[in-house]
Amino acid sequence: MSVAVYNQPMESPLKDIWIGFDLGGTKMLAVAYDHEFKELGRRRRKTRGREGSDSGIARIGSTIQRLLDENDLDVDRIAGIGIGCPGPIDLKKGRILMTPNLGWDDVDIQSFLEKEFDCPATVLNDVDAGVYGEFLFGAAKGSRCAVGVFPGTGIGGGCVYEGQILHGAGISCMEIGHTRVSSGTRLSGSSMTGTLEAEASRLTIASEAAKTAYRGEAPALLKDAGTDLADIRSGALADSIKNGDKAIKALVESASVTIGYGVANVVNLLCPDTIILGGGLVEAMEDLIVSTVRKTARECVMPVYKDRFEVKPAKLGDDAGVLGAAAWAKKTYPQPPE
Repeated sequence: MSVAVYNQPMESPLKDIWIGFDLGGTKMLAVAYDHEFKELGRRRRKTRGREGSDSGIARIGSTIQRLLDENDLDVDRIAGIGIGCPGPIDLKKGRILMTPNLGWDDVDIQSFLEKEFDCPATVLNDVDAGVYGEFLFGAAKGSRCAVGVFPGTGIGGGCVYEGQILHGAGISCMEIGHTRVSSGTRLSGSSMTGTLEAEASRLTIASEAAKTAYRGEAPALLKDAGTDLADIRSGALADSIKNGDKAIKALVESASVTIGYGVANVVNLLCPDTIILGGGLVEAMEDLIVSTVRKTARECVMPVYKDRFEVKPAKLGDDAGVLGAAAWAKKTYPQPPE
């Protein structure tokens, strides 16, 4: 990754604020930190991705500006911005190449942020950012190799290997959601069928749950959330299971088994010591999903790997991505000693 050099005049204010930004399919979150990653303020908004990438980029900029304004933070104090975005990233140019579940393609976000806030910015995949955050501050701390699998609207993946985010040559990688795990014909956010994302994402679970509710096999879900996909969120699925909808529990368990197959494939390839499961779906049904994925993965790896990895829930929630993005920006653009 090329690193720009930003020369500061002697009279310029101290650059002591790092901005972490997490761009999600439904929400965006910006958090300001000091050099020790103590939080200085945060701002959350809906993404409104369907309005297009131009509107979305402007919304990212205004969210950061509101964060600064609401917390009396001077824009001139920003040392750098790190932003985690869904989908493959051109790391050299800081561009979003494609977002299968957001509909933004070839978006030059690094250039926009650097011009808008007159500071260096770095763009990385959102799950890479989340896994890096968990590696530094959360459930994967101290791991030699940590892999994250984050099921949500799609299924994202990321890997931190010996303290570095695992990347391709100038491009992000670890798109575990787009690995093929079945001969099924379901589509995901891309044109590929039978992928992990197509078979086990929250969107897939919600779609099957809506049909189950419509058929009268999930009365609690039908009563509380109906059959509209927009209303069948992670919390609604969890409440449905708590209220006795066995068919919904079976759907979540089946998806978790499929995720377990994906985890087993990664273990056979990389032998990571830590697998982190994160995202809102996991948070809503942590025990059910983590235990099912763990059991399935252990049953499906080569015997020599069976006891060499742990499957853990993420600890940091929404903060994993913003912490990881800010910390990666600080690693990429280290400040000179005072």
